[in-house]
Amino acid sequence: MFLRTLLQPAKSLLPYIKSAAVTRTFHSHPTYHDHLKMKINLIPLREDNYGYLIIDESTSVGAVVDPYTPDVVLKAVEEAGELAVTQVLTTHHHHDHAGGNAELNDKVPGLKFYGGDERIPALNTRVAHNDTFNIGSLKVTCFETPCHTTGHICYFVEGEGAEPAVFTGDTLFTGGCGRFFEGTAAQMYHALIEVLSVLPDSTRVYCGHEYTLQNLRFAKHVEPNNSKLLAMIRESEEKRAKGLPTVPTTLGQEKTYNPFMRVCEPDVQAFTKETDPIKVMHKLRAAKDVFRG
Repeated sequence: MFLRTLLQPAKSLLPYIKSAAVTRTFHSHPTYHDHLKMKINLIPLREDNYGYLIIDESTSVGAVVDPYTPDVVLKAVEEAGELAVTQVLTTHHHHDHAGGNAELNDKVPGLKFYGGDERIPALNTRVAHNDTFNIGSLKVTCFETPCHTTGHICYFVEGEGAEPAVFTGDTLFTGGCGRFFEGTAAQMYHALIEVLSVLPDSTRVYCGHEYTLQNLRFAKHVEPNNSKLLAMIRESEEKRAKGLPTVPTTLGQEKTYNPFMRVCEPDVQAFTKETDPIKVMHKLRAAKDVFRG
């Protein structure tokens, strides 16, 4: 079986999955990440988006994250083997993340669509801060991280024998953070420093876009002598030259070169000419919004 919902047997989906086997060219190669008893398949979408398939190895149960292009996501589920997928995790309502929900809901009735914003299409399971649910034996904790949008949710996934992961949508990127479309610097400070930064440093970060090289160029503008940053730039350039994603990194890594997670560091404060970390966050975002380096 390829995809099974609570209300529908897998065999009824076979015609649709077969029809989804189309040839596409994406911005990155799909990659597969081993978290011991959890597997995460990275699915390139659109010009620079990422969706994800989370697999609990112990129960053969899975969930998808931000499945903008349903045919591509269903093909990834098919290729994963025998797997029961009943859940869709949506980080926020923007079209490039939630735009596939309605079509996927039409094609696969009975799915649970999780999210924190009523503007999310097909939403039927509203979540709030510290709500939890399971993907098989894996525990998912929802963190409200409003700023990019008011209803943004990051999903932290952990389990016995599974290395942790967090799906950050457009809140935290490799080397950067999302624009403050519906929020403030204080909210982004809370999201990055008081919520995400307290998770284990080993937590792998699966963000919503391949923005890494642009972000790291700005980070170098802020901290030109940061050796960890310079090494990350070289590594990321090598990966992109091969068509490989720069995602995931770990929270521990992000703390060493991502300026938005380093607002208390003297060099970052010197760049902004501020010492209050929220003012530093505000000045960094303003500078990044006009940066053309």
